[in-house]
Amino acid sequence: MENYANPTIARAMQSVAAATARAEADPSRPIYHFRPPALWMNDPNGTIYHNGYYHLFYQHNPYGDDWGHMHWGHARSKDLVYWEHLPIALWPSEERGEGHCFSGCAWISGQGQPMLFYTKVSPGDHDKRLDNEQWAAIGDADWLVWQKHPANPILSLENHGGPKFGGEWRDPFIFQEGDRTFMVLAGNVEEKAMVALYEAEDTELVRWRYRGILAQKPTSEVRYFECPNFFSLGDRWILLYSPYAPVRYMTGSFDVETLSFSPEQEGVLDPGFGNDVPNFYATNILFDDQGRCILLGWVRGFTPGRGWNGCLALPRILSIGPDGRPRQEPVPELQRLRGRQMQLPELTLNNSRQLLADIQSNSLELQVVIEPDDAKTVGLTIGHSQAGQQGVAIRYDGQNLEVAGVPVPFKLSETEKALKLHLFLDRSVLEVFANDGRVCVTRVIDPPAQDSSIELFATGGRARFKSIEAWEMNSIW
Repeated sequence: MENYANPTIARAMQSVAAATARAEADPSRPIYHFRPPALWMNDPNGTIYHNGYYHLFYQHNPYGDDWGHMHWGHARSKDLVYWEHLPIALWPSEERGEGHCFSGCAWISGQGQPMLFYTKVSPGDHDKRLDNEQWAAIGDADWLVWQKHPANPILSLENHGGPKFGGEWRDPFIFQEGDRTFMVLAGNVEEKAMVALYEAEDTELVRWRYRGILAQKPTSEVRYFECPNFFSLGDRWILLYSPYAPVRYMTGSFDVETLSFSPEQEGVLDPGFGNDVPNFYATNILFDDQGRCILLGWVRGFTPGRGWNGCLALPRILSIGPDGRPRQEPVPELQRLRGRQMQLPELTLNNSRQLLADIQSNSLELQVVIEPDDAKTVGLTIGHSQAGQQGVAIRYDGQNLEVAGVPVPFKLSETEKALKLHLFLDRSVLEVFANDGRVCVTRVIDPPAQDSSIELFATGGRARFKSIEAWEMNSIW
């Protein structure tokens, strides 16, 4: 066991190390989605690209495979595919009344100092606390050793200058426009859910001024704007938030002079839902040296009690289409994980099914292009075995794309003849991208058997499966 200068982090790291063997032995655990060495993780935090590294921090319980004792885990990558686990970055400073380090972001100060911003939460039932504060931590040049900022709290309910938010005032996210630096925070006042806007008054990023309400909705419509992300993509702005339901978005314009956001489109970013929770939740983003906006999110809904719980969805390139709605596509770097390739010739089905016995894996990437013709329903089922296992179905009827029981409204446009499905199956995680990311659905599923096959189907008519290509996927660990 390595020696850490901070005894609290040393104790947490030792706990994770002791749990790792059990977590690694679980056959349902994903092999190419990011997760900690063991135990619990939830929201991605502090996602940032700096000096050749993608940094990922995340909500982490180093003492169990359920929620609690919120620390910030830390990892980095050079390619968004292979990740290096680093020492836990943030810990609750119990001597200062800190019970949890809740979600937040990372930024570089005007002095070039790496900084983490998060919500300090007292011990106990955090839903009923009235004393949340916004804290910062500063890192060394290697981003490995972190210290709580001496100016903490950088914002408190007593001095933030805005409404009297309740205890659920949290989840700082920083963005920049021109030479101005802003922060958004979620909060509720009486029967309204709000996103509050603040502006930095110094380059050290420890003095912030309240500038108004960026967005608000009645709590009967949106319970809370959890984990708000606000940023520009091209000439549009987008607000992402997690309202204790599938992640939602608003896109529109932002006037930096009046600090007003005018939404033009809104909807659900990823409607995946199962085991009574959204399967994709608590987003965060970063911009890399290629100018890409990389979207990250927490995959949740796993069976508890396995020594681990939670992973991240695959990194996605986020953009806004000409219709003002988001597009999400997997980063092309994931192709580095491709192993054995399986390619089948064009296939026509007429009210029939076809088992693809050559494609047998519960860890794969699959691309299928389907021209529905006059078929009423087309699609595929993952997880058919020789014993006739039920499997997980993806089906399209011209009006909806259904992924593992979750229907999503979707129609081919007048210029589209084919349904293009891009699937990633990683044991208990399924991510489906349709037609260049117009639809994206994440589902936590019962993992198919390792030797399960895929079955294509067309019901009520004829459909052409123009191309079928699959790859076995290798582990990132």
